[in-house]
Amino acid sequence: MALVDGATRLTYPELDDRVNRLAHALTGEGVATGERVLWLGQNSFRVIELLLACSKLGAMFCPANWRQSPDELAFVIDDLAPKVVIWQEEEVGETVLAGRERATASARWIRHDDDGPEGYEAFLVTGDADDMDIPVDEASAAIIIYTAAFGGRPNGAMLSHTACITQGMVYGHITGVTGESVFLNSGPLFHLGTLMNTFSVFVAGGTNVFLRRVEGEELCRVIAEERCTGAFLVGPMMDQLVEFNADGRYDLSSLRLPRGRNELDAMCSPDESPWAAAPGGYGQTEAMGMMTFTCLGLGAIGTHGRPSPVVQIRVVDGEDNDVPTGETGEIVVRGLTVMNGYWNRPEENAARSRGGWHHTNDLGKRETDGSLSFVGPKTRMIKSAAENIYPVEVEQCIVAHVAVAECAIIGIPDPKWVQSVKAIVVRAEGAAVTEDDIIEHCRASIASYKKPRSVEFVDALPKIGGFAIDYDALDEQFGGGNYPGGRTRSA
Repeated sequence: MALVDGATRLTYPELDDRVNRLAHALTGEGVATGERVLWLGQNSFRVIELLLACSKLGAMFCPANWRQSPDELAFVIDDLAPKVVIWQEEEVGETVLAGRERATASARWIRHDDDGPEGYEAFLVTGDADDMDIPVDEASAAIIIYTAAFGGRPNGAMLSHTACITQGMVYGHITGVTGESVFLNSGPLFHLGTLMNTFSVFVAGGTNVFLRRVEGEELCRVIAEERCTGAFLVGPMMDQLVEFNADGRYDLSSLRLPRGRNELDAMCSPDESPWAAAPGGYGQTEAMGMMTFTCLGLGAIGTHGRPSPVVQIRVVDGEDNDVPTGETGEIVVRGLTVMNGYWNRPEENAARSRGGWHHTNDLGKRETDGSLSFVGPKTRMIKSAAENIYPVEVEQCIVAHVAVAECAIIGIPDPKWVQSVKAIVVRAEGAAVTEDDIIEHCRASIASYKKPRSVEFVDALPKIGGFAIDYDALDEQFGGGNYPGGRTRSA
């Protein structure tokens, strides 16, 4: 059994038959090598069918985030310029159609939850069942996943056939996937957190089960009926399992989970895979998900473990030279799972792949035992003479002080040093700490040039949407500016 979605149950030969038909049908709409097909809907077995059909054609498949606004969906439609769009009416149709109205790109639109003559199934059966056997370069892109926006717009990371299969094999080995595995695709299929598992099970010849949306009792029912061995579960979803199976009406014993939560431990079986020993690591969409695994660094100094066996990782300065062990720099990576670049972003690609290494825009440090510690995103930088200072590193140092509740770092124009570091600090309730205390704490913990030259104490930091620190407001209030790149304010 390959795919299960409600009443739909497909063996691998049955899936291959449908994929061949779909590939023929897509060819009739002009889908060929290098063309794109867009999915605008919730979880469905058809996401895998479409990916496989596009793969047989050398085309690229993009499962978009259906939770986006009409304007955001319109951007993706126009940016991707797909030949075919497969969309869903139920629950998300109003937003999808509003996005379609605002987009300018033309495409063949096919509704997947339409059982009539214009729907997906009617479209699929128009194709022949024979395999087209088109030569496809395994290094070419198979799937496009749009990342969170940086620089004002999202970017579509192009991931190759090799990247998908390789990560499937590596992640599957680490998480204990076999041909007997049954994975519940309860997380979004536009996110690699789910797809890494999906590909691992597919490569191993296991069964992928799909839920259109997560509702507590349905989650329990499907796990019990399909005897799922794994599932994409985050905190609130685990809470639902506990809530809706409090009386034990569903047998969830097939589900393997790491130990540590008593209510779930009593319902599920222990996960004895390497992953369960220390779940986690460092990764990003641009490298097909995980790049390091904590379970590969048991007892390591680094917080994020050791690199996957299929990538190389360095930590570099602004000139792409390796920084000394223990120093913070940008994480760069190369290897089989690294993306082919962003769709339609030549300038961004040139900057991010310079020297043959993907520049992650994330900060980290190599520890003395070779393991990696992720520090934070490289969203802002302060220039002090020839030195690059990353505010997140200084902020983490200051927040580690017992008398500090919150901290933000900004750059102040300096006629001699270009910029000097200023710390904006919120004291912990009832705590007493001085400017000298903060500066000396930093001097003892990080390189001296990174310590703040001045400290301001405030009752609260300004926030955007009540969450993210508003650095522009802090620059305005405390005289920040002169950032690298000619910016007078932080970006």
